[in-house]
Amino acid sequence: MRYLLLGPLHMTGPAPAPAGPRLRSLLAFLVLNAGHTVPAERLIDALYGEEPPAGAASALQSQVSRLRKSVDIEYGPAGYRLVADPEDVDVLRFERLARDGARAREAGDAGRAAVLLREALELWRGPALADVAHAPFAAAQSARLEELRAGAVEELAEAQLALGGDPSELLPWLREAVAAHPLRERLRGQLMLALRRGGRGAEALAEYETARTLLAEELGADPSPELAAVHLSILRGEDARPATASRLPAQLTSFVGRDRDLTMLVGLLGSSRLVTLIGTGGTGKTRLALEAAARLPGEVCFVDLSAAPRTALAVRGALGLRDSGADDPESALVEALRDRAVLLILDNCEQIVEDAAALAHRLLSHCPGLRILATSREALGITGESLRPVGPLDTDAAVRLFTDRAVAVRPDFALDHSNSRTVQAICDSLDGLPLAIELAAARLRQLPLAEIADRLDDRFRLLSRGDRTKPERHRTLRAVVEWSWSLLSDEEREFAARLTVFSGGATSEAAGRVCGAGSDAGCGAGRDSEDLLASLTDKSLVEVEAEAEAGTGAGRYRMLETIRAYAADQLPLPSRDLAGAAHTAYFLELAEAADPELRSADQLRWLQRLSAEHANLRAALVRATRHDHPSALRLLTALSSFWWLRGLRADVAPVAAELLAALGGGGVVEGAGAGSGFDFDFDEAYVLCVLAAGVGGAVPDADRARAARIVAERDRPFRQPFTAFLWAIAAGPSAGAERPELAGPDPWSRALARAGSGHLHLFHGRVEEASRALSGALVAFRVLGERWGTATTLAGLAGVSAARGDAEAALGCMDEALALFEELGCWEDISDLLRERAELLRGAGRLASARVDFERALVAARRAGTPAALAAARTALAACPAR
Repeated sequence: MRYLLLGPLHMTGPAPAPAGPRLRSLLAFLVLNAGHTVPAERLIDALYGEEPPAGAASALQSQVSRLRKSVDIEYGPAGYRLVADPEDVDVLRFERLARDGARAREAGDAGRAAVLLREALELWRGPALADVAHAPFAAAQSARLEELRAGAVEELAEAQLALGGDPSELLPWLREAVAAHPLRERLRGQLMLALRRGGRGAEALAEYETARTLLAEELGADPSPELAAVHLSILRGEDARPATASRLPAQLTSFVGRDRDLTMLVGLLGSSRLVTLIGTGGTGKTRLALEAAARLPGEVCFVDLSAAPRTALAVRGALGLRDSGADDPESALVEALRDRAVLLILDNCEQIVEDAAALAHRLLSHCPGLRILATSREALGITGESLRPVGPLDTDAAVRLFTDRAVAVRPDFALDHSNSRTVQAICDSLDGLPLAIELAAARLRQLPLAEIADRLDDRFRLLSRGDRTKPERHRTLRAVVEWSWSLLSDEEREFAARLTVFSGGATSEAAGRVCGAGSDAGCGAGRDSEDLLASLTDKSLVEVEAEAEAGTGAGRYRMLETIRAYAADQLPLPSRDLAGAAHTAYFLELAEAADPELRSADQLRWLQRLSAEHANLRAALVRATRHDHPSALRLLTALSSFWWLRGLRADVAPVAAELLAALGGGGVVEGAGAGSGFDFDFDEAYVLCVLAAGVGGAVPDADRARAARIVAERDRPFRQPFTAFLWAIAAGPSAGAERPELAGPDPWSRALARAGSGHLHLFHGRVEEASRALSGALVAFRVLGERWGTATTLAGLAGVSAARGDAEAALGCMDEALALFEELGCWEDISDLLRERAELLRGAGRLASARVDFERALVAARRAGTPAALAAARTALAACPAR
């Protein structure tokens, strides 16, 4: 029995293919998975999609029973398996022949390659899965097979053109493939060459014009340099042959997600004789290099240096040059390449980078027709080198790659609204690294998608099964990172491991203070931290952001999460504790230095700096909460105003709740502030901890009562001027009898106290008193140049104008306040003020404008993330009529 899917579904043998779309779809899916057990759940998904009807399982049993009358289907606890020889399934036979043909071409046997590829293409009778296209699984599978078909045509064209002779038999396949993939320039170039060699130069030139027009109309782009080179060679009457058939490894998977990088690389190779692709392991440098080379005319030679003891010997072998026994193979290479136009791909230079750089320099100096494309985890570092970093894929490209590889192992897999967020989370967690994404997609053979996502915390164990045909360093995620790690010096490894205490990256100054020589966590005298950071960046273990960090002018260094996870495992526990303590101390110092600046004219710059370090500040608070309560309370005190201004209270509320519980009912923390020169006020810190914990949910009554008692009995100013304000916000105006003794002596505290008095007067309807107090506060805040106090006071004056019936004046104050809040990123304040503005508009009968502001308030509340702001915004919007 033979099963044919490359065209309409057909069976050859004693029984005909079943009738009925559902049965034919079931058979097609089983044939695609011939020899493999398919669980019933996957079959139901394949047949019915996301929402199978009630009774789908029973219907499946009935359908399988009907199929078994004519098809050999085995059933077991794990599911159903169609028994068939792979050679009797045209899809599987096609894939084998195409794979073997590509390998033969790679090995230099163009004749055998052409025979195998021709046999593979002759299996096609029409569009794949043509009469089961309605099935949920069919679209993805059909697209995959059509992509493989186009690749096989390209491989056949490469082999046939390398053989020479009459290219006419290529033309039907090339024309059909170009019609199906009109923007695929490699196919178009091969068609042009075949036409040119068949004496049909005018048609070849017409194909170029067609391609040029299509590219302009569809993509707004010009033909690629390689297609333009084929066009130019035809105009000149030359025979621009494709790359030498024996020099490039064939690729067995589709190329996904690097189209822009590919275009830029091809262009760069046209203007630079030495281009190096640099990046950490698993980013796809080799594949990108091969795809670029395949799109360039002329001879290409690929050299894998991963296991080479000497670059020259590896290049000599790849070029097929004899070993003459001479001690100077470099000179032999110069003679062999002196008069040739060759693109030499030096892959995996990092393990012999100095040797590779020396050979590249010598060859380029003596061989004018030579170009070199290198891949490495660090630059070769020679004059004339053009560097092209290859970073992680962006989210969309990463999701496309995952989906493509998932369909290859699970033919019924399809990206839809039910799984797209999970796929995106997997790709984001894996840093967009192509190799890691491919390994994760391959696990769909054994695991559900959700389980893969859940197990990524242990990514090195999860992603431990790769392609057996790949080099060992690329078979598992751990092996990829270990390969990079092995290239570091001991000092670089230790420094990199200590860097893992940072969350969200670090400035060079922070890295030096926390991890460098002389720090508590450092390893003593040695290379300075800037030198180590530069070396780790050069070796693609650390990335540096192109933009200077906001508020500091300093660069920022980050590790990909996958590298960070591996490096953290290399840090012994005592060293980890030391590095963690140094990290906490550094960010406590930063927080306490920043706090008073948040009440100055320099407020915006310091907000930007703290925002850039929010992940580190939170990590420091988490660590201190578990190991150093005095430092935790100091951090919480110093950062209270920052969290309010930036609307980050909900983010730190769980940590504050953990700290509150750890304090054990409010006992004094031993050693709080001792010997530090820090004027520590435990009672105030305790109140702030209660307030911070309360944002995320209920606080124990005993803690809340104790905090209220502390505030009520307080007879001196709070050290943190925001404490009284935050307490008044949480407790409400009824708790806000004026307490001038709580205001500090500094101008900002006095201005805030005056503004608070004005808001309290307004709450009680004393409009004129409110106006005087708020106007005075506004003058003081403007003198200080402090935006938040100015905006808050303007919001109060808007209330004064509204109470006087002057809606336009109120709106003017609100608009000025909103502009300041937006500049600061105070989303909770923005949400509150937009609701007030909307209420004012609604009262004036301007319902449409009011609803717009209510909707804006909801958006701002979502950005703020605080439950109270969200609830208030939703309630207000629901109460506002559409008209």
